Amino acid sequence: MGKVKNSVKNLLKKGENYVYHKEKNIEAYKIQKTFESVTGKLNSKNKKLCKEYALDIFGDKKYAPWLMAYCAYSHQFKEGWIPDNYYGEYVVPALKGEYGAICNRSLIINKLLNDKNSTDLGYYINSLFLSTNNEVLNVESFKKLLFENNKKVVFKTENSFQGKGIYFFDKKTFDVNLIKQLGNGGFQSYIKQHPFFNQFNDSSVANIRLTSVCKDDGEIEVRAGYFKYGGKNETHVKSKSAIYISVNVSTGQLHSKASLPDWTPINQLPGNDIKFAGMELPCFNYCISEIKRMHGLIPYVRCIGWDLILDEEENIRIIELNGLHNTISLHEMEQGPCFIGLQWENLHK
Repeated sequence: MGKVKNSVKNLLKKGENYVYHKEKNIEAYKIQKTFESVTGKLNSKNKKLCKEYALDIFGDKKYAPWLMAYCAYSHQFKEGWIPDNYYGEYVVPALKGEYGAICNRSLIINKLLNDKNSTDLGYYINSLFLSTNNEVLNVESFKKLLFENNKKVVFKTENSFQGKGIYFFDKKTFDVNLIKQLGNGGFQSYIKQHPFFNQFNDSSVANIRLTSVCKDDGEIEVRAGYFKYGGKNETHVKSKSAIYISVNVSTGQLHSKASLPDWTPINQLPGNDIKFAGMELPCFNYCISEIKRMHGLIPYVRCIGWDLILDEEENIRIIELNGLHNTISLHEMEQGPCFIGLQWENLHK
């Protein structure tokens, strides 16, 4: 009976694995075609290099589509790239596992990071309203806690991603029944962002994404980053409408190219005449040092995508942590290879 169960489990795992790679490679193919429509088709030499590298380094040609997508963007092949589907199949389970999920648990992660500038106000967890000190409150006491010093608050459901699962409440629109339907999540104060970011969009809070890694010796390094801001009149950044600009993590300067949500590269931002190439994000060295410090408190989550912003008083405000399959594809295309020396390419062996 045990052998039968194991056989069924193995078949299900193989089926899930097949679907995962099929879906991811369809995504990679679409990205490749988008770039090719702008800059021309990927030449046969680079296609061959991508296929050979996928087989020689990662053990299978199914990783070639992401290498070709990166190659179509950068117009050259680069050794050291990590295919996005390889990252999801091997790196995420081996170097994060179930521990990566704690980044989606706002109550727990806030305690672990001991963030002095945390925007957390309270939580709705397993049908309980809780303060940041884990005190169970009735609805009226909790509502008072939220709005005593805030006109507007943000509610983020656990496992929210790509700008989904985010809701805004004021004292009048605070709806207990709706919150109970939405499920577990955290309440945060609304951030008034640094004036630098208002020139891009003042209707929603922008995000700086910094991706940090914990090396085998425990050293924390920030390997890549980008700046993203939302569409016109939107309340918050959503992946389907955001503009992405890579950031040089050594200097804090914005790159000369930006990307639309469909990956189309642009040199001029839509709707304004900002010359963003070379612009430097404010207080960037401080941001890097704080991310290193906080990641050092949870080193067992070996790679984290941090979404943060600076407020009006130049305090770092953590918007969310991405501790599971945080995207590395934009990093690898525009800044990569970003993860050389970490031995990720050997995890399948």
